Amino acid sequence: MTLKETAIALGHTAHGYISELEAGKKMPSVEFVLGVADLFGVTTDVLLRDEFDLPSNSISHKDGE
Repeated sequence: MTLKETAIALGHTAHGYISELEAGKKMPSVEFVLGVADLFGVTTDVLLRDEFDLPSNSISHKDGE
């Protein structure tokens, strides 16, 4: 599913809102989180928990650290 297809399935006309969420420019609304959970057949708990283990070299720092 493309970003545009996801946006349309969630009731948006374009993928700009989702792009802003990905970039950290906006926080998702409760309605958006519920819609994503329904769309992908998962609970909101699964979406809201941040338990991914990322290698330390994949994390970029904005302040140059």
